[in-house]
Amino acid sequence: MSRRPNDPQRRERIIDATLETIAEHGIQAVTHRKIASCADVPLGSMTYYFSGIDALLDEAFTRFTQQMSVQYRAFFDEVQSLSDACDAVTDLIFSAQVTTPHNMELMYQLYAFMSKKPTFKSVMQNWMRTSQTTLEQWFDPVTARALDAFIEGMTLHFVTDREPLSREDLRAMVGRIAGE
Repeated sequence: MSRRPNDPQRRERIIDATLETIAEHGIQAVTHRKIASCADVPLGSMTYYFSGIDALLDEAFTRFTQQMSVQYRAFFDEVQSLSDACDAVTDLIFSAQVTTPHNMELMYQLYAFMSKKPTFKSVMQNWMRTSQTTLEQWFDPVTARALDAFIEGMTLHFVTDREPLSREDLRAMVGRIAGE
């Protein structure tokens, strides 16, 4: 690894490399050494920029959930009505834009990690709150929570089912939850 003079992107590369390492090897295989190698930075950079592995993981998962939230909100950019919002929820679940193998792997890893390290629950809670706030533009808070949970569950089902539901069936279910 060559030392890069004045490398303003080093910290960002470390965070990106952390997410890539988690997605490729699983959180149990994440080490400072593996991330430094993936980021092509000196090992000492790990402790220079982050107080420890938990601080790095917190920041990496926070970045991931923020990126996912941006993707999530984009589905609602053109929404003008309750019906449009139901369509957007359906598209979010049904499209492959969000449910990429990379994103799904990071989601699984975050869920598993959070269950073992409750201090990371706030990352998930913040993500859920952001999703629900997006939905609350068109749905009451209780319905927004129900739809958020439905999106989480159906996204998992959509990528793992042998025969995923059709878009029409998903749309009908969203409409029922929304009280259409």
